[in-house]
Amino acid sequence: MIKRLLSYVKQYKKESILTPVSMILEVIMEMIVPLMMASLVDDGINKGDMNHIIKIGVFMVLAAVIGLFGGIMGGVFGARASAGFAKNLRKGMYDRIQTFSFANIDKFSTAGLVTRLTTDVTNVQNAYQMFLRLCMRSPATLIIAMIMSFTINVKISLIFLAASLFLAGIMAIIMSHATKAFTEAFPKYDDLNASVQENVNAIRVVKAYVREDYENEKFRRASGNIRKIFTRAENITTFISPAMNITIYGCILLISWVGAKMIVGSGETTLTRGNMMSLLTYCMSILSSLMMLAMIFIMMSMSAASVKRINEVLVEEPDIRNPENPVYEIPDGSIEFDHVNFRYKKESEENVLSDINLKIKSGETIGIIGGTGSAKSTLVNLISRLYDVNEGSLKVGGIDVREYDIESLRDEVSVVLQKNELFSGTVMENLRWGIRKKRAAGPDGKPVVIEEETPEEKARIEEECKKACRLACADEFIEKMPDKYETHIEQGGTNVSGGQKQRLCIARALVKKPKILILDDSTSAVDTATDAKIRKAFAEEIPGTTKLIIAQRISSVQSADRIIVLEDGRISGIGTHQELLNTCEIYQSICRTQLSGEEAQTA
Repeated sequence: MIKRLLSYVKQYKKESILTPVSMILEVIMEMIVPLMMASLVDDGINKGDMNHIIKIGVFMVLAAVIGLFGGIMGGVFGARASAGFAKNLRKGMYDRIQTFSFANIDKFSTAGLVTRLTTDVTNVQNAYQMFLRLCMRSPATLIIAMIMSFTINVKISLIFLAASLFLAGIMAIIMSHATKAFTEAFPKYDDLNASVQENVNAIRVVKAYVREDYENEKFRRASGNIRKIFTRAENITTFISPAMNITIYGCILLISWVGAKMIVGSGETTLTRGNMMSLLTYCMSILSSLMMLAMIFIMMSMSAASVKRINEVLVEEPDIRNPENPVYEIPDGSIEFDHVNFRYKKESEENVLSDINLKIKSGETIGIIGGTGSAKSTLVNLISRLYDVNEGSLKVGGIDVREYDIESLRDEVSVVLQKNELFSGTVMENLRWGIRKKRAAGPDGKPVVIEEETPEEKARIEEECKKACRLACADEFIEKMPDKYETHIEQGGTNVSGGQKQRLCIARALVKKPKILILDDSTSAVDTATDAKIRKAFAEEIPGTTKLIIAQRISSVQSADRIIVLEDGRISGIGTHQELLNTCEIYQSICRTQLSGEEAQTA
């Protein structure tokens, strides 16, 4: 798991190596200074040798400058390495999410993915920076200072060793309790983000029902849960400081007492005053390095939960992948379902779609109708491989969809989903989403994307977008907008009506010039007259395109070449409007509900 995450360091390996090297340089300089201080006192001040004092003073300043340089560069390299690592990690996760099928995405909540990309990556970034800067510095300080102190005086150094073991034991107890608390905290961010996301997305509903107080309370509870857990964790870690202070001051007292007796008793033959000052400095360095190590472990423990959650996204294997030698050309828009069974989870016992047998000719217009939950949307989602069939086969252009290159297949299958989405940007920018990527044969024979776009191509694309708007009857309201096709669309299309949003999404799908066009209840917010205009334009302007129209209204599908009636994931009837009126009870029931008796007989 750690190895997988560290692979995202990539181009920041140099900074990741230079950071600990710089920190070790700083530690070496810090450890040299106390020795020079002892020499300054014993051989300079005590003997009144001014030249020695100046000489050692210059060396101390030089060591301090070199140590300062090492510390600064360690900070610079550490910041670059950790920020770059976080950037690569976010990009890696985001790229991975883009490869997920709907089945993969269903495993993660939207709030959970947002938390992983933000809070969890930030935790890992901070832990990585601390690891690079302190994980080498603290052990190096501890080891070098301990060796230096033992070379000066073994007896006093044993006090350091005992104090270090005492402090390490206390730190281990504190860390074990704090780690559990921090681990509980981070998953709670999912609830907090979910509360914010739901409230912002449904702000109109919240205000319409005057539920601001309820939403505030829900957010307060989610925020309060995080506060309680972090407060408990921080309360545990507050014991580190007093434990550290008690150990340090106890050490200083013991060293001062034992050291003073040795200096006075031996006349500075066993221990000198300069050495005594060095030992006190090393004492502070040893115990401080222990506290740093404890903080590193706590930070690592805090990030452990985040590492696990990030890894869950990175190891998730896409259910839908390209075959080894994919087919890039789709011959035509014919569709064939051959004994297709489908369920969202492989371990589920009940099928969502059962024994679907259906042949659709290229250029046919097929209506799909049925009650809520009859799996109409699921049926068409299989065509563009948003999901894969569990049993049977689904062919487009006479070839199983699992043999196609995914991008090539989806370029030829335009889907206007039931839930229409527009993105922040101009009307034209939203329409250009439907433009196919320009590809050319690469060195290995596989198509590669060409990003360049000439002014002539841009003008041609804009004209195609406008033509698509005319087919979708979107030009009627776009021309009335202040800036027409350059009018800004808010995120989610909040500044256009439901019907306008649907027509823009239909136009965006038409820009692709697909072989198969799927309209998943995408004219429900359009008035009947406009709906009829759109269907007429489709019949006249794109006769070669296979059109699948999912609708709740009989009027939207009654002119289709054939109509499929679904019930509980099974086909209960196929035929023209008139044929189904004579043979299919479910269709008759829908007609009776929507049309008057006279219309049902004469339609």
